[in-house]
Amino acid sequence: MELTLLKFQENDFDYYFRLVSNEKVMAQITERSIPYDEAQSNYIKLLKRNKKYDRYGSYKIMDCENHFIGLGHLTLHEDNMDEAEIGYMILPEYWGMGYGTEIAKRLINIANQSNVKILKAIIDPENIPSRKILINQGFISEKICEIDGLPGEILSKSI
Repeated sequence: MELTLLKFQENDFDYYFRLVSNEKVMAQITERSIPYDEAQSNYIKLLKRNKKYDRYGSYKIMDCENHFIGLGHLTLHEDNMDEAEIGYMILPEYWGMGYGTEIAKRLINIANQSNVKILKAIIDPENIPSRKILINQGFISEKICEIDGLPGEILSKSI
């Protein structure tokens, strides 16, 4: 499967907003779509994080025909530089096609080229497809708990 991961740039906001304003995508993340003004504010923070590190940050995912598939992120834990978090959001029309697995593999590969020793992922415990992707990539469930008032499951993988 041919995918391109490119860090989000200033002119990519429309792609980002397509994701975060989509109720189906956000149902498993914040349980609500993100309004335009809030998305703009979040995007400015995303761009600042992207500029801070070469490897870490948020990537737009494009397929071989240059269609936008979604977002993948590898975020360094600033208080513990041995740890990073991976995550991904995919537009619903691309669900169930193997993109989640491929994105996870690519993010793990990027992490393997860094000094990170532990990868974490946080999901909605009800998101069985995402959980399956992570378990198949060697992640183990650490705990199920409430995170920012929402149900969450923390998974980890040593690399």
